[in-house]
This record gives sequence, C-alpha cells and structure tokens, in this order.
Amino acid sequence: MTPGSSAAGSGVVVPRNFRLLEELERGEKGIGDGTVSYGMDDADDIYMRSWTGTIIGPHNQTVHEGRIYQLKLFCDKDYPEKPPSVRFHSRINMTCVNHETGVVEPKKFSVLANWQREYTMEYILTQLKKEMASPHNRKLVQPPEGTFF
Repeated sequence: MTPGSSAAGSGVVVPRNFRLLEELERGEKGIGDGTVSYGMDDADDIYMRSWTGTIIGPHNQTVHEGRIYQLKLFCDKDYPEKPPSVRFHSRINMTCVNHETGVVEPKKFSVLANWQREYTMEYILTQLKKEMASPHNRKLVQPPEGTFF
C-alpha cells in the first residue's frame, strides 16, 4: 500500500476528521490485550487535536513491568500527513525520550522519523510499548513511579 491510499486500495484519501473519528472509535473500544489505550483529551475540541494515551509496561522481565505510563499526543492540522507530537506525561527513561521534557524524539524513534500516512496513534503506542522491551531500554533505571514531567 502506498502512502496516501486507503486500506481498500481505492486511492481515496480519507479526510482528516473522518480518520480521527475512526481512530477515536477504535480507541474507545479498547485495543488488543488492553495494555494500550487512547482517547481525546478534550471532548469539546472540534479539531480533535489533543489526545491522551496510556501504556501499561510490558512484562517479560523488563523494568517497565506493571507500570502505567500516561502520554499526550497532539495531532496538528496536517495529521495524518505528518505525525503527531508525542510526549510522555509520566516520567520514563528510554533512549528515544527527552529526559527533561518527556518528548518522544522523532530522530530517535523510527515510527515518527519514517512516518507514513497509514500509521495511527494506536500504532505509535504499540511500537513505544515494544521499544520499552527492546534490549537497550528493558533494564534502564527508571524514575520513581507516579512522577511526571
């Protein structure tokens, strides 16, 4: 599938608001095993820009096991052509996250660096969860649980 084409392959580009409504519906239904979720931050935001996400840290012997991480996603007017900005609200120590601000740095996180229109907020969150379990992040010392940027 080429960037900008719909999943059906018809070449029709889904308008931004329809795309975000689809994502909202998926986020509200719950995703996969329930360890990743997301939704709108402000129900009155007619432009659907501000979102929150939650990731429950992966188990299988990582320092993130059982921790709950809160994130903020901001979909500007050019989403999904360009990726949202992603920032951890919960303090976390990961190689792709700025230690001072909690911002997921696009140059250090391939999903944002190599953004494709088909990617979704769900995909970003599930890939961040996978990144937590990667060899270079799974054993990093973490800030105290319940602390925020």
